[in-house]
Amino acid sequence: MCGIVAAIANRNVVPILIEGLKRLEYRGYDSAGVAVINGSMQRLRSCGRVAQLEKLAANLHGTIGIGHTRWATHGAPSERNAHPHMSGGVSVVHNGIIENHDAMRARLTGLGYEFASDTDSEVIAHLVHSHLKGGNLFDAVRATTRELVGAYAIAVIAADDPARMVVARMGAPLLLGLGDGENFAASDTAALLQVTRRMIYLEEGDCAQVTLKSVQILDVRGHVVERPLRVSQLAADAIELGTHRHYMQKEIFEQPAAVAATLEGVANATSIQPGVFGAAAGGIFSQVDSCLVLACGTSYHAGVVARYWIESLAGIPCNVEIASEYRYRETVPNPRSLIVVISQSGETADTLAALHHARALGQVNALAICNVPESALTRAANLRFLTRAGPEIGVASTKAFTAQLAALFVLALVLAKQRNRLTREKEAQMLEALRRLPAWISNALRVEPEMAAWAARFARCEHALFLGRGVHYPIAMEGALKLKEISYIHAEAYAAGELKHGPLALVDRDMPVIAIAPRDALLDKLRSNLQEVRARGGELYVLANGDTALTNGQGVHIVQLHDDPGVLSPIVSTVPLQLLAYHAALLRGNDVDKPRNLAKSVTVE
Repeated sequence: MCGIVAAIANRNVVPILIEGLKRLEYRGYDSAGVAVINGSMQRLRSCGRVAQLEKLAANLHGTIGIGHTRWATHGAPSERNAHPHMSGGVSVVHNGIIENHDAMRARLTGLGYEFASDTDSEVIAHLVHSHLKGGNLFDAVRATTRELVGAYAIAVIAADDPARMVVARMGAPLLLGLGDGENFAASDTAALLQVTRRMIYLEEGDCAQVTLKSVQILDVRGHVVERPLRVSQLAADAIELGTHRHYMQKEIFEQPAAVAATLEGVANATSIQPGVFGAAAGGIFSQVDSCLVLACGTSYHAGVVARYWIESLAGIPCNVEIASEYRYRETVPNPRSLIVVISQSGETADTLAALHHARALGQVNALAICNVPESALTRAANLRFLTRAGPEIGVASTKAFTAQLAALFVLALVLAKQRNRLTREKEAQMLEALRRLPAWISNALRVEPEMAAWAARFARCEHALFLGRGVHYPIAMEGALKLKEISYIHAEAYAAGELKHGPLALVDRDMPVIAIAPRDALLDKLRSNLQEVRARGGELYVLANGDTALTNGQGVHIVQLHDDPGVLSPIVSTVPLQLLAYHAALLRGNDVDKPRNLAKSVTVE
């Protein structure tokens, strides 16, 4: 959950490192640091944001260097725990968690090494230094990785060997960037778009030495390998803030385009084909008799929505598991189940581990729904669907979520068609709805003034309750998550029918209750639930579409969406809730894009 950038060039690499760290700051932002070689090893570290480090590095120069922005796991956020870590003339940056660091620390202490931090990462620096005696840096790093247990992406430089840097990965993302007489490494493509689009994605267990003019990669067995060269299609301005105040605001308003891009190969077709999920999808889908969705956080909420769609449209059972819990309980595996893994980054450690566990149980058919083409998740699954939402920088996911929902709805339709549960007329209706979806999302963005007005009330509160019924219950869950993520208001979501089974005890005039009230078969039931809130003096905030027979009045605030998207209502209904959270966080003076204690890409367990 940290960011790495490294560079070797015939020019000063410090500006490259700093700019790369700025673009990686969404991955971690409690401290940052750089180390460069300019005759000797020079290191700068600081607490807080990269902007602080940039001021300190104004006079720093070097032609080879490594940089890191940190999200704390082992050791509190502090300068002493910030990366890079050093041992003699060796400097290391590390993403991941070293599980055997206690044993390594004890052994290294016995060898006379002194530890200056509380981190697990520092053991890597001392191990490399211990192996460097009598060897070269490449061999020393390879020997070190053989002793590490856990997840890591590392970049290493040594003052006595300024002509090369060495990188390695296991369980955490790392890629190389190829330039003209200069080369780079980073944990994310975004960090390197400033200098190159030519990327090599390292595989599990790879270790590479990088010089000015070459890279050499050894796989986990020590064999020289060549990994494919990819040319990134990501535009540099895609990760620029532009005229927007925050990335979250930018990404909320990018949702019509993101969903349109995600659905481009589907909505413009005359029929729904399984091939959008891969060449083998038709054969696999015809054999599966259930779905198992594995995901975390916002992606988990998308999976819960998908369960309603898959079971109602395709008529097959669909179970949804929190990925971090799935592999730690005994389950009953079904070899004919389709494993659906969902992740924005495709590097979510818990989701990757859950996929490997599911396959180890004999459930071999896996579909990855992901926003990053070269991610570990898309490479691990035999079927894949890229959401094409573009880079998402804000920690609180917005456009990635709605794009995931669009992809999952397509999956439900394909599975339904495979089972002869989708008539030609119904298929045509669903395709037309998908074509109209970006416009419906655009119209939902028009309620921003009303959401800002609601936010003025919410911003003064410390608790909030979100209600939804049926397929809108997970949207209530997502709305509550967004509010607590960035406004720090404690928010909980409940299925509205559960209100009188406990949560109603919390309702009073100081706890706003927001309800998602689409015009559907459960509307009458929901209206009864809302009356229970009003009878206890609760303040109601209702997000409605169509004729809900609800009216504004004392203690009741209604915002009417401009469209009635029918079965796609969950996608459209989530947009106002994102705007509510955004404006509440603004009014409370919070850092919207970088909320406290959180990071974007959760690459550690």
